[in-house]
Amino acid sequence: VQLQASGGGLVQAGGSLRLSCTASGRTSSSYKMAWFRQSPAKTREFVAAVGWSDSRTYYADSVKGRFTISRDIAKNTVWLQMNSLKPEDTAVYYCAAGRFTSKWATMTNYDYWGQGTQVTVSS
Repeated sequence: VQLQASGGGLVQAGGSLRLSCTASGRTSSSYKMAWFRQSPAKTREFVAAVGWSDSRTYYADSVKGRFTISRDIAKNTVWLQMNSLKPEDTAVYYCAAGRFTSKWATMTNYDYWGQGTQVTVSS
Protein backbone atom coordinates (compact mmCIF):
# COMPACT_ATOMS: atom_id res chain seq x y z
CA VAL A 1 0.00 0.00 0.00
CA GLN A 2 1.32 3.42 -0.94
CA LEU A 3 0.00 6.59 0.68
CA GLN A 4 0.31 10.04 -0.85
CA ALA A 5 -0.46 12.99 1.42
CA SER A 6 -1.04 16.54 0.28
CA GLY A 7 -2.76 19.77 1.22
CA GLY A 8 -0.42 21.29 3.78
CA GLY A 9 0.57 24.92 3.79
CA LEU A 10 0.82 28.16 5.72
CA VAL A 11 -2.29 29.58 7.34
CA GLN A 12 -3.07 32.18 9.99
CA ALA A 13 -4.43 31.19 13.36
CA GLY A 14 -8.17 30.62 13.13
CA GLY A 15 -7.94 29.55 9.52
CA SER A 16 -8.62 26.21 7.85
CA LEU A 17 -6.81 23.64 5.76
CA ARG A 18 -7.83 20.30 4.29
CA LEU A 19 -5.33 17.50 3.99
CA SER A 20 -5.85 14.56 1.69
CA CYS A 21 -4.31 11.11 1.61
CA THR A 22 -4.75 8.85 -1.41
CA ALA A 23 -4.06 5.15 -1.10
CA SER A 24 -2.90 2.90 -3.91
CA GLY A 25 -1.89 -0.70 -4.17
CA ARG A 26 -3.50 -3.55 -2.22
CA THR A 27 -5.94 -1.63 -0.07
CA SER A 28 -8.44 -3.47 2.07
CA SER A 29 -11.79 -2.71 3.65
CA SER A 30 -10.35 -3.88 6.97
CA TYR A 31 -7.88 -1.01 7.09
CA LYS A 32 -8.03 1.85 9.52
CA MET A 33 -6.73 5.14 8.18
CA ALA A 34 -5.23 7.77 10.42
CA TRP A 35 -3.42 11.06 10.63
CA PHE A 36 -0.49 11.60 12.96
CA ARG A 37 1.62 14.70 13.35
CA GLN A 38 5.10 15.54 14.53
CA SER A 39 6.66 18.85 15.44
CA PRO A 40 10.38 19.35 16.13
CA ALA A 41 9.85 19.50 19.87
CA LYS A 42 7.54 16.51 20.17
CA THR A 43 7.29 12.85 19.32
CA ARG A 44 4.83 11.78 16.65
CA GLU A 45 1.31 11.93 18.01
CA PHE A 46 -2.09 10.64 17.00
CA VAL A 47 -4.54 13.12 15.52
CA ALA A 48 -7.52 11.23 14.09
CA ALA A 49 -8.53 7.92 12.54
CA VAL A 50 -11.39 6.47 10.51
CA GLY A 51 -12.45 2.93 9.72
CA TRP A 52 -12.29 2.22 6.02
CA SER A 53 -15.38 0.00 6.00
CA ASP A 54 -17.55 1.33 8.83
CA SER A 55 -16.39 4.97 9.01
CA ARG A 56 -16.02 4.96 12.80
CA THR A 57 -13.91 7.92 13.84
CA TYR A 58 -11.54 8.67 16.69
CA TYR A 59 -9.90 11.96 17.61
CA ALA A 60 -7.20 13.19 19.91
CA ASP A 61 -8.65 15.41 22.63
CA SER A 62 -6.58 18.32 21.36
CA VAL A 63 -8.40 18.40 18.00
CA LYS A 64 -11.94 17.33 18.91
CA GLY A 65 -14.49 19.80 17.64
CA ARG A 66 -11.99 21.42 15.27
CA PHE A 67 -10.81 18.61 12.98
CA THR A 68 -12.93 16.18 10.99
CA ILE A 69 -11.66 13.01 9.33
CA SER A 70 -13.59 11.44 6.49
CA ARG A 71 -13.04 8.99 3.66
CA ASP A 72 -14.25 8.25 0.16
CA ILE A 73 -13.95 4.56 -0.65
CA ALA A 74 -14.47 5.05 -4.38
CA LYS A 75 -11.59 7.53 -4.51
CA ASN A 76 -9.39 5.64 -2.01
CA THR A 77 -8.94 8.95 -0.26
CA VAL A 78 -9.03 10.13 3.33
CA TRP A 79 -9.37 13.80 4.25
CA LEU A 80 -8.59 15.76 7.35
CA GLN A 81 -10.53 18.99 7.53
CA MET A 82 -8.82 21.28 10.00
CA ASN A 83 -10.69 24.33 11.26
CA SER A 84 -9.91 26.92 13.92
CA LEU A 85 -6.23 26.17 13.54
CA LYS A 86 -3.85 27.16 16.32
CA PRO A 87 -0.09 27.74 16.27
CA GLU A 88 0.34 24.56 18.30
CA ASP A 89 -1.13 22.60 15.37
CA THR A 90 2.04 23.38 13.43
CA ALA A 91 3.66 20.07 12.49
CA VAL A 92 4.37 17.64 9.71
CA TYR A 93 1.21 15.61 9.22
CA TYR A 94 1.47 11.96 8.19
CA CYS A 95 -1.25 9.65 6.98
CA ALA A 96 -1.07 6.01 7.93
CA ALA A 97 -2.90 2.75 7.31
CA GLY A 98 -3.11 -0.43 9.30
CA ARG A 99 -5.19 -3.49 10.10
CA PHE A 100 -5.96 -4.03 13.76
CA THR A 101 -8.93 -4.25 16.09
CA SER A 102 -8.11 -1.91 18.97
CA LYS A 103 -5.89 0.94 20.14
CA TRP A 104 -6.44 3.13 17.13
CA ALA A 105 -4.09 5.80 18.46
CA THR A 106 -1.12 3.46 18.76
CA MET A 107 1.46 4.33 16.14
CA THR A 108 2.94 0.83 15.93
CA ASN A 109 -0.44 -0.55 14.79
CA TYR A 110 0.00 1.22 11.45
CA ASP A 111 2.01 -0.58 8.80
CA TYR A 112 2.01 1.96 6.00
CA TRP A 113 2.93 5.63 6.09
CA GLY A 114 2.79 8.52 3.69
CA GLN A 115 5.61 11.00 3.20
CA GLY A 116 4.19 13.81 5.35
CA THR A 117 2.92 17.28 4.56
CA GLN A 118 3.89 20.44 6.44
CA VAL A 119 1.24 22.50 8.19
CA THR A 120 2.32 25.86 9.59
CA VAL A 121 -0.05 28.05 11.58
CA SER A 122 1.10 31.59 12.22
CA SER A 123 -0.09 33.63 15.20
